[in-house]
Amino acid sequence: MRLSMTIAGVLLAGAAAAHEDIADLYPQSELYSKPVEFIPHVWSAIGATAPPTYENSGHNNNLSFIETGDGVVVINGGASVRLAKALHDEIKAVTNQPVKLVINENGQGHAVLGNAYWAGLGVDVLAHEDAIEVVEKDGDFILQGMQRYNQDKADGTAISVPNLSFSDNYTVEMGDVTIEVLHLGPAHDPGDVQVWIPQWGIVIAGDIAFHERMPPIFAETCTSCWIETFDGPFTDLGATYVIPGHGHPTNMAQVTRYTSDYLKDLRAKIRTHIDEGGDLAGAFYVDQSNWARLDTFEELATKNAGRVFEEMEWE
Repeated sequence: MRLSMTIAGVLLAGAAAAHEDIADLYPQSELYSKPVEFIPHVWSAIGATAPPTYENSGHNNNLSFIETGDGVVVINGGASVRLAKALHDEIKAVTNQPVKLVINENGQGHAVLGNAYWAGLGVDVLAHEDAIEVVEKDGDFILQGMQRYNQDKADGTAISVPNLSFSDNYTVEMGDVTIEVLHLGPAHDPGDVQVWIPQWGIVIAGDIAFHERMPPIFAETCTSCWIETFDGPFTDLGATYVIPGHGHPTNMAQVTRYTSDYLKDLRAKIRTHIDEGGDLAGAFYVDQSNWARLDTFEELATKNAGRVFEEMEWE
């Protein structure tokens, strides 16, 4: 009963607090929101469903952690060393277990820029080999982007490349928990990682799954590949609970609706546009009104349409 009430409370909070214009939910901390224990031993500090800003300190993704009984596993390094420390302070407030591993869900700034804090404590940092390649190649550019919006809050942050890598899967046996770190296939970003805990039926999905904010499509994103990975090995996990990369914890039906279904709908609209002789300029204005309720719709809808047009033009 306590578990079901906790889950219901989190889901109701998601319905009420997903919008970009809601003020910082935890002003006494660098974190945008205080970590919540979604199911026993799995916590997440839900980031703002908005672009990174000075006001949200770059905490616009989910920073999660797992208590195993013999140590803590953190998912995402955070957007700065200050943000990483703020998360660590919250971890120490709820458990005496030491942080033993940090997992980067991809190579984006809000996943990797806090690595230096954890590495300075001697904590191993794990990422997929493709994400590590991004950090090694573009780390300085990623850091400079964070420094522009975060100003003084960027002080002390430096690039720290993960010291552990994997290709397909990496199993963590710690305490009472078996954690499967998976790269199920191409999706939103190079090196996307899913953290799967079969015994609890929960996947910390990273950016393969969205539901409160519009999925961003990058120039290098293969949307047909993303759909194939989502509808195949990701769905096949059979997860009961999903913590997406952005937005409140939810379930598979909800992230399917707002990720796979959205991508299919956009591709269908662009296919019709192309078949009717439409060009790139017209592609920006295909009808995406069914998705206008999603946060970051204004920032991303037209960009997504243009990128899918460029992807599909020669398919």
